[in-house]
Amino acid sequence: MSARRFAAGLSLILLASLAAGCSKSGEPRTEGPPVRSDQVTDFASLYGRSCAGCHGADGQFGPAPPLNDPLFLAIVPDEVLLRMVAEGRPGTPMPAFSRKKGGTLTDEQLRAVATGIKSRWKAGRPAVPTPDYLAGVGGEKGDAQRGKAIFDRSCASCHGPDGLGGKDKVGPIHDPSFLALISDQAVRRFILTGRRDLKMPDFAGKEGRPADFRPLSPADVADLVAFVSGWRGRP
Repeated sequence: MSARRFAAGLSLILLASLAAGCSKSGEPRTEGPPVRSDQVTDFASLYGRSCAGCHGADGQFGPAPPLNDPLFLAIVPDEVLLRMVAEGRPGTPMPAFSRKKGGTLTDEQLRAVATGIKSRWKAGRPAVPTPDYLAGVGGEKGDAQRGKAIFDRSCASCHGPDGLGGKDKVGPIHDPSFLALISDQAVRRFILTGRRDLKMPDFAGKEGRPADFRPLSPADVADLVAFVSGWRGRP
């Protein structure tokens, strides 16, 4: 190889090296070295990678229940939210994200997601006293027979008298596939918070309900859960 060709090749290598260290505008790059995936603790990155596909980019309007729900954020205990992220919901499509459970997130990343959900989407203050998020905290035990009367008054106008679907294309909840994918705790959550993304009222909402409707009491909620969950395994 001639000295001239060697010098030309060396010049090209130097130019390529300089270009790699500059942005398109010619300014030197300021980014640091790549961050390993298990060291990422930024909420937006973790949520976008692990949660947005089901819960929606802004915590709502995804196939899964909304996280961007002021009432839900106000009543779900911090430790319960962290456990849901870590362990998922057994028996439902939500997976566990903890590495101890076969997931991909470290303990620090799990905390970043759980705390980030509440800090990014602010909790609301319920207008009336709200039953506990978790079942059994107040010691109440549901009665399915009482729950039927509550369902007829509070839910049947949309879901149909037997939960088989109602007006305005509201889907059935008396459905084997649906009930197989949802736990009693999740049923309780929907009764309490409703589904804002689907225009389902919460436990105190009056939309689609009798004019004299009053917010559901802790006992009402327990009875309603017992009634709905009693449909499992029934034709």
